[in-house]
Amino acid sequence: MNTHFKHKTPLLRQLKDVDMQMQYNKITNLKIATKKISGIVIQPGETFSYWKTIGKTTKSKGYLNGMILHYGKVKTGVGGGLCQLSNLIYWITLHTPLTITERYRPSYDVFPDTKRTQPFGSGATCAYNYLDLQMKNETTEPYQLIIYLTDVSLVGEWKSVSVPTKTYKVYEKDHQFILEQWGGYVRHNTIYREVRNRNNEYLEDEFITENHAITMYPPFLTEGESYTNKEL
Repeated sequence: MNTHFKHKTPLLRQLKDVDMQMQYNKITNLKIATKKISGIVIQPGETFSYWKTIGKTTKSKGYLNGMILHYGKVKTGVGGGLCQLSNLIYWITLHTPLTITERYRPSYDVFPDTKRTQPFGSGATCAYNYLDLQMKNETTEPYQLIIYLTDVSLVGEWKSVSVPTKTYKVYEKDHQFILEQWGGYVRHNTIYREVRNRNNEYLEDEFITENHAITMYPPFLTEGESYTNKEL
């Protein structure tokens, strides 16, 4: 099997005013969910559904209270923290020929960027069972999704039998914080991906999505100094 794209995100992040126990509980939740997802194969013509694969997160399945975001506020809920998994799957899928058929952008930007390596808004907000992440295999060969945890990271990759014929560079344009008339800021950007062939020759530039999110923190450290993108 050949890897099309592989990426990892840190399991623990120190977030302002958020109990670290919620982060540890999230790890438990991720371990349970990844057992449902890792190894799944999407055949040509098939569609993968995040929530159909995982199912409802309940205490009886071993899920713990973790952090969830509800209308821009930090709360706790059973199975909280699984957006890290949906974010990762969405990100690695953008680097494959698979087609995203359902994805929801964040409505609120809750935390300032800390060590971000991906563009703002390059994840997928999920909530059972009405905000799903789905992708369709419109290629001619099966794709396998591999997800696992190390001591410090959540790791995901897409594999197929054939060697990848294209590479994808996902990036943002028009990133800005816009001061609205009601006194708050809205964060905006657009996401594109540059497609190249196996010889690194440019093929095309594809529009992916546009993001708008209400900013829940002061977007500028000092006048003229903004947060920079460092890590999702």
